[in-house]
Amino acid sequence: MLKPKSKTSAMSAPTTGRRVLALGDSLAPLAQGPLAGFAWEEAGLDRLAGARSTSCDLVLVDADAWEAPALAQALQTLSASPAAPAVLLVGERLPTTVVRNLLRLERSDVLEAPFTPDQVAQAVAGLMAAGAPAQANTPSAASSRCWAITGAVGGSGATTLAVETATALAARAGKDKSVCLIDLNLADGAAAAYLGAQPAMRLADFGPAADRIDAAMLQAFVTPVTKELDLLAGVREPNAFDAISREAVLRILEVACECYEWVILDIPRHRRAWTLEALSGCDEILVVSELTVPALLAARSLADEIEEALGPASKPRIVLNRLASRMFGPAPSMSEAERALGRKADAGISSDWEAAAASANLGGPIAQHRPKSKIVKDVQTLVERLAAEPARKEAPGRKAA
Repeated sequence: MLKPKSKTSAMSAPTTGRRVLALGDSLAPLAQGPLAGFAWEEAGLDRLAGARSTSCDLVLVDADAWEAPALAQALQTLSASPAAPAVLLVGERLPTTVVRNLLRLERSDVLEAPFTPDQVAQAVAGLMAAGAPAQANTPSAASSRCWAITGAVGGSGATTLAVETATALAARAGKDKSVCLIDLNLADGAAAAYLGAQPAMRLADFGPAADRIDAAMLQAFVTPVTKELDLLAGVREPNAFDAISREAVLRILEVACECYEWVILDIPRHRRAWTLEALSGCDEILVVSELTVPALLAARSLADEIEEALGPASKPRIVLNRLASRMFGPAPSMSEAERALGRKADAGISSDWEAAAASANLGGPIAQHRPKSKIVKDVQTLVERLAAEPARKEAPGRKAA
């Protein structure tokens, strides 16, 4: 399980006299590496439930060494103790039930294998510090920006635009973990496939437990796409919309806005119990339409419905997708499209079928595989324009919290 890749840097917290309780035979190499200097004790799972801060400073658990139900039960028992030590859970397989019970502890962290000695050292140093790790650089919900993107009809390109928008913002921000793309097409979202990433969260596992969702739990389920961009997407699950509560969805969005500078929502076009509240907390709402009369009429109706429900302050912006230069042909021109919409379109994205298809087949944003595509340039222009607009200050879900 352990795959050291570099020499361990010095721990920021003192190690002399610190005691580690290690559960799992494969953890032994850490005693000679990043945890050298700690008093080391190896034990079985039966010791976990009775571990106390008076007897050890850190419990290190190899999740792969134990059956998930037994480990989850031991962690649940430990979480009931007011004197529980810090716990670091490591492994290649991190079952949701285990992670959920772990995050009930006041001080806990998760490290997915393979990891470097430096990553172990940093995680342990954070847990050894007094209380929870400080998050001075984490943006507040008030400073975070949240944009929602939804399609007027199926196949309009909303997910592609969401992926490219998140990618452009990540490049623009240039800071680690500055952008989170959240795929709210819970049953069959495609954002992970478009990015060539593996969805990591089963939203149904949250059930009605909205009050237990916090930053640590959220981070246990995100999929890192780049250093700057994280993806929050559920595995394909036909009943996901029915299995998760409105409160849980809104809490996830609120926590995301507390953790990231930019949050991009890929929202299904069919309204759910949480849709309007999620949209009400967004700085921008983009309705994506193709240049066909049925799609334009649907975009007009959807934009009107949102504005009527949320008020003029939440007026959606309509983005016309797959614009093509033409002298003759059946597709409406921009002016004809705007007549069908009954309003001005706020932006247009050029058609580049080859670039979009290559990106979808290879996995990854168009900006990665075809950086000179007209799509990339148009999205960058749109992102720069919207980012310059003043932000609203209320995160999705805060009204309902």
